[in-house]
Amino acid sequence: MGDTINVGLIGYKFMGKAHSFAYKNVSMFFDTPLKPRMKLLCGRDEKGVKAAAEKFGWEGYVTSWKDLVSRDDIDMVDITAPSDAHKDIAIAAAEAGKHVFCEKPLALTLSDAREILKAVEKSGVKHMIGFNYRRAPAVQLIKKLIDEGKLGRIFHFRGFYLQDWIIDPEFPLVWRLQKEVAGSGSLGDLGAHLIDMARYLVGEFDEVMGMNETFVKERPMVSEMTGLSGKAAEGAPKAPVNVDDATLFLFKFKNGALGIIEATRFATGHKNGMWFEINGSKGSVRFEFERMNELQYYSVDDPEGVQGFRTIQVSEPVHAYMQAWWPAGHVIGYENTFVHEIYEFIKAISEDKLPEPNFYDGVKCQEVLTAVDTSIEQRQWIKVDEV
Repeated sequence: MGDTINVGLIGYKFMGKAHSFAYKNVSMFFDTPLKPRMKLLCGRDEKGVKAAAEKFGWEGYVTSWKDLVSRDDIDMVDITAPSDAHKDIAIAAAEAGKHVFCEKPLALTLSDAREILKAVEKSGVKHMIGFNYRRAPAVQLIKKLIDEGKLGRIFHFRGFYLQDWIIDPEFPLVWRLQKEVAGSGSLGDLGAHLIDMARYLVGEFDEVMGMNETFVKERPMVSEMTGLSGKAAEGAPKAPVNVDDATLFLFKFKNGALGIIEATRFATGHKNGMWFEINGSKGSVRFEFERMNELQYYSVDDPEGVQGFRTIQVSEPVHAYMQAWWPAGHVIGYENTFVHEIYEFIKAISEDKLPEPNFYDGVKCQEVLTAVDTSIEQRQWIKVDEV
């Protein structure tokens, strides 16, 4: 491997583009111990993957993930394909001795996620899951405040992930709305991020109670998909939507704190509204990803009469990752969280350490997702450790 690491990326649309950006830029801004070499891009459509490889800067392309995984000149496999492909690719990559990065959710089912974890543990390869919101500097500051006791005893976590891109009932049945491909709808796609955030910042889940709804029961069958969008031919037949449009659930942490999470694609006016607040005995924090360079912080230690939520600009070099980017006050964006992820993964590989979040975190998230689904089905509280 030397001072480079050869990367094979599977998937070239929305997440594939985001990951390609990260590989292309990580060594420009960070002193990476290994420099990623963009060796091979994989996609099923030869015309599309060839064009993407040329545009994104990959040295070559293949149309079969099995060809990519079996290549001796690939050190690391990055999986951004739909969720139904994660298990087979991740296990094959681990068995071939490749380090594995996989987008969330880790698998379609909890049993599949556990099989993936078992495979990487057996092979000893490094593994990481794509919960990129952890890598926003504001979230890193929240983690620091909590670890230093600045929020005191935590009482509440409340999180919302709100989008509106499928409200039109004529929006086609893209793969994210098909359970056999995506695993679930808003819960697994959006709620998973908040579940990971709650675990990362507050602690492990104890039990959950949920409800969901599919507001549009049928949609036109898709003829063409690009990223999150798609097209349906005029007069296309309709097929059932078998995932949730919206899911809400209550939960209890093992440490006694309470929580609520809402994930929906039917919140008019919200494009990527990931928001959460944490309340503790000594203070509170509030974060909104659409304003990712800001953190709202309240401290009970402030003098009486001037207490209130303050806005902290997390765009100075003192904050995590910002020393690698621009002068103070020059903000970063969504794409930079992927650069931070890849930096952490490459650093962990070079130091022979397991990065975070890893497939263990992916399994823990999948346990909560499964418990929520079970709760909705049985209409009762479900212990996460018992799923």
